[in-house]
Amino acid sequence: MQSADKAPTVLEIRGLSSHYGRIQALHGLDLSVAQGQLVAVVGANGAGKTTLMRTISGVQPASGGSIAYLGQDITRMSPDRRVRAGICQVPEGRQVFGPMSIEDNLRMGGYTRSGDRMEEDIERMYGLFPILKEKRLLPAGMLSGGQQQMLAMARALMGRPKLLLLDEPSMGLAPLLIAEVFRIIGDLRERGITILLVEQNANAALSIADYGYVMETGSISVSGSGRELLANEDVKAAYLGM
Repeated sequence: MQSADKAPTVLEIRGLSSHYGRIQALHGLDLSVAQGQLVAVVGANGAGKTTLMRTISGVQPASGGSIAYLGQDITRMSPDRRVRAGICQVPEGRQVFGPMSIEDNLRMGGYTRSGDRMEEDIERMYGLFPILKEKRLLPAGMLSGGQQQMLAMARALMGRPKLLLLDEPSMGLAPLLIAEVFRIIGDLRERGITILLVEQNANAALSIADYGYVMETGSISVSGSGRELLANEDVKAAYLGM
């Protein structure tokens, strides 16, 4: 992976605000992600992490500030155009298509692409997630929570993302499965995929992050390398139970 100061910037957020009616959910956020980086945003439930992800993917409108992606202002771009440009999100709660087969879920992940190398990419996903190949003809709803999380990640990767957004991938999973999901996320980072990870499990997220941001009530309260934040006494007390 390239160091952050030499790698081009994939995502640059400046002064980002967002509202739900009169309620302001994001308060002038600044955040950046360099190519090949894994950047983690951690914070308590209700801090605004999911709203941040929804605003980046275009599902939630920005009410102020700007979002630049690969040097282009996308603040007002439609969600489908963002997907086509290479921003792929794994949503909170996984949201797989339960009645559809695992393989058809993967095809849905590549819906923005023409038939180019679709089968090749599906085989690549089976290489990354062997359990999905084993169960490929089963309805996705029959998978365990951890397996559904792997399917949601594979489905997003089918879009060949230039920026992968992961929203609370450990939510609702048993500790062993959490460790497996984070091992896979670390592996994706090693493969050079640029990742923005939003996660309540601050210890797991910061342990694999190049850089991290701590969110509180819609604002960034502290930022630094993953290692720096793990060693920060305030972060330890508030989020790491230490």
